[in-house]
Amino acid sequence: MSMDMEAVYAARLDLVEFLITATHDAPPEEFLEDVLSGDIASPSGSVNDDLDTGFDLLEQFIEQNRGRSLEDVADELEVEYTRLFVGPRPPVLPHETYYREDTEYLGEGLPKVEASYGAAGWSPPEDYPEENDHVAVELAFLRYLVRSQYQGREETLGYQRVFHEEHLSHWIDDCAASIVEEADGPFYEAVGHLLAGYAAFEEEIVLQVS
Repeated sequence: MSMDMEAVYAARLDLVEFLITATHDAPPEEFLEDVLSGDIASPSGSVNDDLDTGFDLLEQFIEQNRGRSLEDVADELEVEYTRLFVGPRPPVLPHETYYREDTEYLGEGLPKVEASYGAAGWSPPEDYPEENDHVAVELAFLRYLVRSQYQGREETLGYQRVFHEEHLSHWIDDCAASIVEEADGPFYEAVGHLLAGYAAFEEEIVLQVS
């Protein structure tokens, strides 16, 4: 594998790891320490507008919090995460079945997502308390597929392409737009843009190679 491909895989895995942690729960201090030290790798050059905007907002977040205590930053983001995703009455419900317009999808949405996981031989981590169509769980599946490709299991490209076609491309942009719209500060605004940009980036990759 060329150095360029190594770097692309590293950026893809770094970015999905960041998004899983940011959407799964309130961001922990050790994660924020990595973020604030600029450890999130961006793909080299400009990939798409959402990724560019997301990384610019992440830079703003880093600048705003330079020299502040990690505990204070983590406390603020916990409040923001809770307001956005937990509630009472959260403005963003980051679940595929919530965003899908096709009403026949509602009853069978969760089993369909789970069938996609099962077909690829994956099951959600036990410690994810969310429903299996939660954004963090779908991203964890994507991480598994990207990691599998990195390890040379090319058949997972097909699973990924189908997952974009049947699931992610139907709702991720709307969910990402809700996060951007409802966010109070640059961190979750960045998360929204990076979510949309990352999903588009991944889709483009699998369409090119499969």
